[in-house]
Amino acid sequence: LHYGTLLGSRACATMAAAAWATGVLNSLLHTANTFSIPLCQGNAVNQFFCEIPHILKLSCSDAYLREVGLIMAGVLVFFGCFAFILFFYVQIFRAVLRMPSEQGRHKAFSTCLPHLAVLSLLVSTAIFAYLKPPSISSPSLDLVVSFLYSVMPPALNPLIYGMRNQELKGALRKILQHTLFHYQKDVHHALKTTKHLGKA
Repeated sequence: LHYGTLLGSRACATMAAAAWATGVLNSLLHTANTFSIPLCQGNAVNQFFCEIPHILKLSCSDAYLREVGLIMAGVLVFFGCFAFILFFYVQIFRAVLRMPSEQGRHKAFSTCLPHLAVLSLLVSTAIFAYLKPPSISSPSLDLVVSFLYSVMPPALNPLIYGMRNQELKGALRKILQHTLFHYQKDVHHALKTTKHLGKA
């Protein structure tokens, strides 16, 4: 994938700035609106961060309708971005399937598919978190779903993209071998100690 050839630094900077600006504007609107909602059922949120649906449950006025409107606008923007990404992935896959080299196809798919997997995890869990019916809602399920879409994708991205780096693979292999070796030594020592105590 020749990002530098096909997309100049100016186009990349423009897309990055647009993504950041959209995210910051969305966050500011939600934050300002959330702080203006009166809460009448306490201020304890059963989450590891102040997620909007849980804050709305604590509201006791019609002011929360503004926040619902903002969420719907955010969902529309979100689906627009998702459709944009899917459209370009279809174009990428069409181009990759036309490649004569099987090794080139494998390399391109091994770059794109992990990103698509992480994106699918993020999108599916976020949609489930925000659009699931209240009848199946429970604190533990909400916590797990929130963890999946807020923590897992950022945690998986460096791992997935780093696995393409041979030096990182080698370092990870050494760490795993070292950990396994020490674990086996500890188990062996514990067994010897148990036998010794048994004889005593």
